Amino acid sequence: MPKMKSHSGAKKRFRFTGTGKVKFKPAKTRHILTKKTAKFKRTARKVAILNKADTVQIKNLLPHG
Repeated sequence: MPKMKSHSGAKKRFRFTGTGKVKFKPAKTRHILTKKTAKFKRTARKVAILNKADTVQIKNLLPHG
């Protein structure tokens, strides 16, 4: 049986918490920030928790997590 490989893109974007939830950094915070509102930039600074439906997909992409 071949090795189970982790998805390289998912490795860079997602991390697991101690309880098994998936955390990620929201998108659209890299450039062209002048037109984005202060509220958006402030909330996007924080690490977010992925919802349960998408967590199943990420756990398939990262089997060793």
